[in-house]
Amino acid sequence: MFILNNILLGVGLAMDAFSVSMANGLHDPKMKKSQMGKIAGVFAGFQFGMPIIGWICVHTIAQYFKAFERAIPWIALLLLALIGGNMLMEGINHPDETTEPTGLDIGTLLIQGVATSIDALSVGFTIAGYGWAMALAACIIIAAVTFIICIAGLAIGKTFGTRLSHRAQILGGIILIIIGIKIFISGYF
Repeated sequence: MFILNNILLGVGLAMDAFSVSMANGLHDPKMKKSQMGKIAGVFAGFQFGMPIIGWICVHTIAQYFKAFERAIPWIALLLLALIGGNMLMEGINHPDETTEPTGLDIGTLLIQGVATSIDALSVGFTIAGYGWAMALAACIIIAAVTFIICIAGLAIGKTFGTRLSHRAQILGGIILIIIGIKIFISGYF
């Protein structure tokens, strides 16, 4: 169940990176495999790092304020519902809008990495009950899923463009909301 939960979490978190990867693929239809690996690696790296940062923050705060631990399911629900709801609404309200990269230099790629992974910071709250090794394993799974999804997004973007990007946001939003609800329920029952 641990692996499946983290794969699903990785899928939900990677939808923004998938959409941006499709746009990057559209932008450069002759992109080499090494460039695709670099782009997917940056997104996966941020999706790995952000939950670890969130986990560290939760454990630092929780060590000093034990009462904060009871708020973690609420915080996870709130953050994942807000992020998922925002993704869902963007996908529904702006189905034809796509992210058009202005250029794919390292600065642009890093900005895209941060923008597509900021929601992963809240995952630190969702994995707060894990020990260090389990949190690290969860982040590795999330990063691997993100890498694979971004490679797929780049390939699709190179071939078909960004016609599916809004559907990816809708699916990602739904998955994040469901995971937030599951975390909330399991945190209290």
